[in-house]
Amino acid sequence: MAWKKTYRCQSCGYQAEDYEGKGLFRQSITSVSCPDCHTIQNIVVGGIIADVAPSYRSEVGRLCLNCGSDNIRIWDKKTCPKCQGKMIFTGEKSFWT
Repeated sequence: MAWKKTYRCQSCGYQAEDYEGKGLFRQSITSVSCPDCHTIQNIVVGGIIADVAPSYRSEVGRLCLNCGSDNIRIWDKKTCPKCQGKMIFTGEKSFWT
């Protein structure tokens, strides 16, 4: 199963979605944190698209989808990118493909 889960910061209320599992085309979605624009972005990795676009095979060399920074890091699912507060799973989840 592949799930989309919602996380919210206990301090500032910032909200983000994280994807678990693989989609219909074998792709995964990695949540990355950008220290430059203080957001969490989701990037597609692997799957059928990586067969024709090698740059999609990993997170290496990817850019923030919001600001274009190359300073992104895989999100730890704990730290708020806005205020460094604690992000918690809200219990909200839905199936994604």
